[in-house]
Amino acid sequence: MIYDLQRASMLKRVSAWLLDTILLCIVATMMAWMLSLALNYDSYQQQFDARYTHYETVYGVSRNVTQAEVDAMSPEQLANLQAASDAFAADPEAIYAWNMMIYMIITMVSISILLSYLLLEFFVPLIFSNGQTVGKKVFGIGVMRQSGIRVNGVCMFIRTVLGKFAIETMIPVMMLMMLFFGAIGLPGLLIGGGIILVQFLLLISTKEHSLIHDKLANTVTVDLASQMIFDTEEYLIAYKQKIAAEKAAQQSY
Repeated sequence: MIYDLQRASMLKRVSAWLLDTILLCIVATMMAWMLSLALNYDSYQQQFDARYTHYETVYGVSRNVTQAEVDAMSPEQLANLQAASDAFAADPEAIYAWNMMIYMIITMVSISILLSYLLLEFFVPLIFSNGQTVGKKVFGIGVMRQSGIRVNGVCMFIRTVLGKFAIETMIPVMMLMMLFFGAIGLPGLLIGGGIILVQFLLLISTKEHSLIHDKLANTVTVDLASQMIFDTEEYLIAYKQKIAAEKAAQQSY
C-alpha cells in the first residue's frame, strides 16, 4: 500500500456516481433504441397487438380490465373473457411474437448496457487516465491500484466488465426482468438482494470503502488533488527509496 492514501470523500464518490449513472442511462437508452430499429422489434410488437385485438373482436371483450370490472361481469361475459384468453394463449403466432419480444428485450438491454459501460467506464477512463469517468473528472477524483500504481487496460476491464457490468448490474437487472416476465420468483429477488447486501457490507466494513468491482480489480478511489499515482512499480520503489534516504539524512543530524 502507498504511504499516504488519500481516499476520495464519500460525498465526491456519490456525486460522481450519480452523474455517471445519469449518463449511462442516457447512452444505454439511445443504444437500445438503435438496436430495436436494427432488430425490427416493432414488427413483433405489432404482430402481438394484432392477435390481441383479433380475439377481443371475435369474443367481444377487452382483456385490459381491472379486477373490479371482472367482478362486475355477468357469467356470460366471464365465459367470453376466459375463452378469449385461452384462444390467445394457444395462438402460435401470438406465442411466437411474445417469445421474440422477450428475447429481443433481453438482448437489447444486455447489449446496450454493456456498450454503455465499455464507452463510459472503460474507454473514457483510459483516455482521461487515472481511471476517471466523466463524473470522476468533474469532481476531481480517480482510480488507482491499491499499490499506488496507475490502472491499465486489464485492470479497468476487470473492474468495469466483470465487476460493474456482469455482477453489480446485469445479475440484478436479469433477475428483475425474469421476475417481470414471470420466469422466476423469490430466488431471483434473493439473488439480487444478496448482491446489494454484499455491496453495502463492503462499503461500510472495508477501510477503503470498496465495492465488488474494486475488490476484483484491487483498486481504490482517491482524491487526485493530493494523491500521488505512479506509472510503474519501479517509479514507486524509487520514490520510497528517496523518502527513506531523506529520513535517514535528517536523523543523522
